[in-house]
Amino acid sequence: METIARTLMIIGLLLFLLGAGIFLAARFGFPLGRLPGDIRIEREGFSFYFPITSSILVSVVLTILLKVIIRLLKK
Repeated sequence: METIARTLMIIGLLLFLLGAGIFLAARFGFPLGRLPGDIRIEREGFSFYFPITSSILVSVVLTILLKVIIRLLKK
């Protein structure tokens, strides 16, 4: 039961840090969601937005972060 509690606390902490990072990025003007390569199509009565570059960037950062955390927990 302790391992489940510990896992939930770590996941909660990671979600909090992710939310704080997104908040600070928006606060300091980091253009997450408006990067070159993000697809935006706007027509009359229709708009489509797919942040492909932002998704790739977030994926790379989270992968690196999780690899570091996993290495620290294994020691």
